[in-house]
Amino acid sequence: MSTKTFASVADLEDKKQTLEVLADGVYALTAEGDPNVAAIEGEDFLVCFDTLATPVATRRWLDILRQHTDKPVRHVVLSHYHAVRVLGAPGFGAESVIAHENTHRLIQERGHEDWDSEFGRFPRLAKDSDSIPGLTFPTLSFADRLTIDLGGDRGDLVLEHVGRGHTGGDVVAWLPKEKILFAGDLVEAQAALYTGDAYHLEWANETLDRVKTFGAEQLVGGRGTVSRGRDAVDAAIEQSRTFLTTMIREASAVQERGGTMKEAFAACHASLHEAYGHWPIFEHCLPFNVSRLWEELNGTDHPTIWTMERDREVWAQLHD
Repeated sequence: MSTKTFASVADLEDKKQTLEVLADGVYALTAEGDPNVAAIEGEDFLVCFDTLATPVATRRWLDILRQHTDKPVRHVVLSHYHAVRVLGAPGFGAESVIAHENTHRLIQERGHEDWDSEFGRFPRLAKDSDSIPGLTFPTLSFADRLTIDLGGDRGDLVLEHVGRGHTGGDVVAWLPKEKILFAGDLVEAQAALYTGDAYHLEWANETLDRVKTFGAEQLVGGRGTVSRGRDAVDAAIEQSRTFLTTMIREASAVQERGGTMKEAFAACHASLHEAYGHWPIFEHCLPFNVSRLWEELNGTDHPTIWTMERDREVWAQLHD
């Protein structure tokens, strides 16, 4: 493999955003492989699921949403701690920011480093970063499950931690009445997985099994298209699982024969490229994915913090 431009620094073209109405008062904004966000109407308020990378970008999303509803944003739910999902939260002006308790701890532990790392990898998403007032911390955290009463006849929005996966604190949001699941980055539909802070073995097994048990009829992943219909939902879950199990199989085989991380990267790339290589950010993600998987297979449970310097070192090690 020849030397490649670092991460997504050359990806400077804006992506087309598409507002999708999933049900009455249920919205998702997709953007050709850029991070997805969503909103759910309560009787007299909104719950927004995930933010964009900056308050300016978040306010643009809110402007699009205002074409359909003028209800105030009461709650913002963070699916996990990554900067491009968190730092835009002030743009909503919400009463509360909700996340898993591990997400709160991870922001405390590595929020500043992740901010620098992600914006260094993806400068296009960092546009208007001067509008970010600082790290966003949850004002309400939970361990397993939290239910939000949407009021009237709108039913409940159930927030649940289904296990470690993309990070140690992933949260999904479930609308039982509409059978719509917002899965965050635990599932991607036609977009590559990022696993640089992941728990691959748990994610590929117990965690995705629990995602599947919801029996969703529509699913919004962290990136990519909305999956509509049970078959499409199951396909998205299994595509994500296959991505993970392929990496695990290839990297484990290299490790067992005493090979190197670079050899594991080459094996994973060769096995994944045909099916996934054309998906958004595949080349960007894979070096960081393999680096994290390699340390996990070698006994490091808690992911090493990514810094701008470590990003470049790993990239150079695997591509030169």
